[in-house]
Order: sequence, then C-alpha cells, then structure tokens
Amino acid sequence: MTQTTTLPEASTPGRGTLTPEMSIPKILRERAARDPEGTIFERQSALGSSFVPVTTKVFFDEVRAFARGLVALGVEPGDRVAIMSRTSYEWSVLDLGAWSVGAVPVPVYETSSAEQVEWIVTDAGVRLVFAENRAMAALVEPLVGKVPGLEKVYVIDEFAISQVSAAGTEVPEDVVDERTDAVVMESLATVIYTSGTTGRPKGVELTHGNFVSLVVNGTDDPNFSGVVRGGGKRTLLFMPMAHVFARFVEVLCIYSGAVMAHVPDAKNLVADLGAFRPTFLLAVPRVFEKVYNSADAKAGSGARKRIFRWGAKVAIEYSRAQDRPDGPGAALKAQHAVAARLVYGKILAAMGGDLEYAISGGAPLGERLGHFFRGIGVVVLEGYGLTEVGAPTTVNRPGLVKIGTVGPPYPGSSVRIGADGQVQVKGPNVFRGYRNNPEATEAAFDDGWFVTGDIGTLDADGYLRITGRQKELIVTAGGKNVAPAVLEDRLRGHPLVSQVVVVGDAKPFIGALVTLDGDMLPQWLANHGLPAMSVAEAAENPQVLAALDRAVTRANEAVSRAESIRKIRVLTTDLTIENDYLTPSQKVKRAKVLADFAGEVEKIYS
Repeated sequence: MTQTTTLPEASTPGRGTLTPEMSIPKILRERAARDPEGTIFERQSALGSSFVPVTTKVFFDEVRAFARGLVALGVEPGDRVAIMSRTSYEWSVLDLGAWSVGAVPVPVYETSSAEQVEWIVTDAGVRLVFAENRAMAALVEPLVGKVPGLEKVYVIDEFAISQVSAAGTEVPEDVVDERTDAVVMESLATVIYTSGTTGRPKGVELTHGNFVSLVVNGTDDPNFSGVVRGGGKRTLLFMPMAHVFARFVEVLCIYSGAVMAHVPDAKNLVADLGAFRPTFLLAVPRVFEKVYNSADAKAGSGARKRIFRWGAKVAIEYSRAQDRPDGPGAALKAQHAVAARLVYGKILAAMGGDLEYAISGGAPLGERLGHFFRGIGVVVLEGYGLTEVGAPTTVNRPGLVKIGTVGPPYPGSSVRIGADGQVQVKGPNVFRGYRNNPEATEAAFDDGWFVTGDIGTLDADGYLRITGRQKELIVTAGGKNVAPAVLEDRLRGHPLVSQVVVVGDAKPFIGALVTLDGDMLPQWLANHGLPAMSVAEAAENPQVLAALDRAVTRANEAVSRAESIRKIRVLTTDLTIENDYLTPSQKVKRAKVLADFAGEVEKIYS
C-alpha cells in the first residue's frame, strides 16, 4: 500500500555515533575496560533491606564465565536460550552471557501458562531453558523430548549459572572474544513474544541494532543525558524483564554508566525505593496511581485529609503555571513552599528521597497525575512505545515536557499519522519482523512505516497524543465512535478502582465494568467512617456505589455526552495477571473480559 497524500509527520535527529560493528556485548566490554572498579549493579541483600555494590569487573567476569559454559554446552551463534524468571540480577548475567557468544535470549513471563510456554519454546526453536525455580521448570520439563531441539531445563535457584560456568573452565577466553566480535548491529538479539490482548502471541525479532540505536541516540542526546548518564545516576528495575521496556533499561544503564538494581516485583516497592534511593525510575502509570492513592489514603480524614488535598491542588496548579510564559505568581509560590513542608516531603521520601525523573510508559498517564508529580518535584517524562520498536518511540524530555502528550519522536526516530489516523513509526529501532510469520510482518508495514494500531494526533511542535487503539474503538447503536482509553484511565485514578472496561459496542449508550482495589478498600472505608467489609459487600454498599458514581461524573467531563458513561456494573472479581484477564504488561484482555462477563454487560442494558 502506498500513500498519495502528505501525512502529518515529525522526526528527531539522532545525536549518537552508530557503526555497523556495534552490539550489546561490546557495550559491556567497553564499560568493563573503561571503568572496571566502578559500580554497575547493586544486589539486594538476603534481608531485603540494603543493596550491595557489584563492580563492572566482577559482573563482566561472571558474564564471561557463563558465556564460556554455554560454548562448552555446544551453544552456537543464533541458538535460542529461553529465560523464565522474575526480574533479578541473574537475568542480566544470563542475558549478557548469551549475547556474548551470539546466542539469542528468549524471555518467558513467569506467569505464563503451560500452553503459552509450549508455544514460545516451539515457535522460537529454543535449545536450553533457564527457569527461576522448580515450579517454573515443571512447566517446561515435559517439553524436553516433545519439542524438537529442546535439550535441557536448568533451575536458576539450584545454582544453574554456577553449573554452566563450571562446564566452561577449559574453554579459552579468546573464544568468547571471537564470538563477541562477530555479533554486530544486524545480528538477532532476542525474540520477544507479545503478551497480546487477543490471539496467539507473535514473536517480535529485535536486533542488536534496534537496542543499540535506542540507547546511544537517547544517552548521547543532550536533552536526555542529564537523566541517565554518569556518576550518581541510579535506577531500580522492578518491571518484568520479559517485557521489552525492562530489557531496554538494562542495556541503557550498561551504556550510560548508571547503576541499576533488580527487585522481583513492586510488592515491597516503598521499602525497596527507600533502601536503594534511585534518581530516575521507569514504571507503568498504575505505579504512579498507587503512589498518589496510597498517600491520599494515609492522610486519613479530617484536617490531615484537607491538608493533603489542598497540597495536591497546589502542586497541580503550580505545575500548570510552569507552562505559562509568566510562570507561577508570588502567592502560588508561597503556597507551594508551605505545601512542600507539610505534604510533598513525605511523598518524596516514600519514593526514596533522591528521585528527580520518572519515565512512564505502557499506557496513558492522566494529566492530573503528570501535573501532581511535577508539582511536588518529580518530573514524569511520559513516553510511548511497543515491543516492535524496542520500547520507546516518542518521549517527553527535560525542559521540553508537554503533559498530556507522549512527547516528540525519540532521537533517531520518525512518526507520522496514517490516513486512517493510526500512528506509524520509522527508524533504526523498528523490529525486523515477526518470527515465522511473513504474512503478519507484511501487514504491519505501510510503505516502509510500521503501523502501530494506535490512534493519535501530532501537534504543531511534533508532540504525539494517543487517543486509543484502533481495534478497541467502540461504535454505539447511534453510530458514535468512542475510544475507551480516556474514560478508563480517568476512572481508574479513583482510590477505590482497580480496573475499568468500557463497553457499549452496538448498544444504545456507553457503560463500564468496574473492579474494586482490594488493597485500598480497607483504608478508604476507615477514612469514610464505614465498617470493614469484603469486596463483594462493598460492591453493593450504597456509599461505595455513590462514590463510584461521583468518580464516573468526573471522568465524563473529558468527553461529550454521547461518549459518556451512563451506567456501571461493579464486579466482585478483580482483573489480574494471575486470573489471565491482564497481560503481564498490565493491559486488559478486553475480548476475554467481554466473553466471560457477557452476563454482567447485559445487566447494564437490561
């Protein structure tokens, strides 16, 4: 398909120097040569309360020992090695070790079902699997002998890395160097299977060049270097490393010189942030919603609640004023200084105390939250990307932030809006194709541009605004096209709300399925003078329902009356990764929800 009309387009030039010989393991090797005694990672102690530095030399030696072990096991360049684990230091050793000998790490979410694991291992042609624990290994071991080419499953918790490293003690060091030298920009780096809200996951083939172009162009751009480059820059990685965003951060920190630490999840995030004290953080919007809602809930009721709400309002007004030519006035500055002492300090302390920037991606971040965090002193750089573009493809940058947008094109990338309104991307970060699926690969491109499936607009300055997913557009019985994302994002910001699914396809009006946040519910009830109750009881409580109705009214302020939610249905079952209603990247599997809760949808319209 070719374009015959001029389409809205924006580009940002890349500032980094890229050569065809570059690759991820060479970036590590160069850092080890440049700064062997500097800290590259910090590992969480056994007690989980502190982090222990790891020098670049120590990490590099571990990586090379594991790489030699892979050679001893017969792993050849291009062989696929799967990793099924939560986020951990060991994952980085496995990744860099495999890359150092030209192997291709294939991530598998630790929450994957047996059927999903079998599909990934089979489609990718995996040779070895490294599973975090015995339970995960049990999902894969029955496939040995069943899936062609799959030889063995190693258990990370049972000293798998040491076992493999020990096997390679007789392999000469220069063998690894030769393998690393042979890995170049066009070499395949990984196959990441899209978590997918519908259908069977597709294997996205990303090259070393896809990652290297992103980290070099980003880090070497003067607008970003102050966020991630050099001494004192630190980040805590708690997102799943099976997700492309986390793998991008891993490579970014190795190149930029920042220090990174791993924790398996966000369950103890406040304590982990306090122990590690990051200067920048990468997270999905739900994390920022939780931080705000938790602070609001802990304020309690009465005077303390009123002070918190006043402080939040001042932060938002202060941030908005920063976008005006005259900036905040004297009175607002004075209020902001008081609010900083009374309110903001506690929130900043809960995020470690040293946080300057947060990068948000994976879903839209509400403007209210963006202004709130900037107003208290943490600039949220909202961005946008997909697995197929190696993570980011647009992002706001320090000093050039437009809250409510996902920023201009990432350095080295171009973005345009197709004739059908879909966002399209071109650049060295765009994947080479879907594994074993040439039909899907061909369908994903329009005249050389990758078609994302997201609907968006570009403003006069080239900043992108995402308005929804093409496949999620709802068409009411009256013919009104409704993008559910804006309503879902605003309503999900309420402390009581966990997940929202807007409905109304071929129906007379828009409705929504809503689930309650079981973690926030007890504090909310206490703050409102209500007795403790279960989620099922709360779903029928008049005061809870009234609060949700008020939240719906506020959410509807963002849309026209024809697009507004008229009625909701509160579910007693939350939508989670564990019950397979959310993807590992926290996206709702809309088709599955609509199928399984069809009866609840019909009750909205009965």
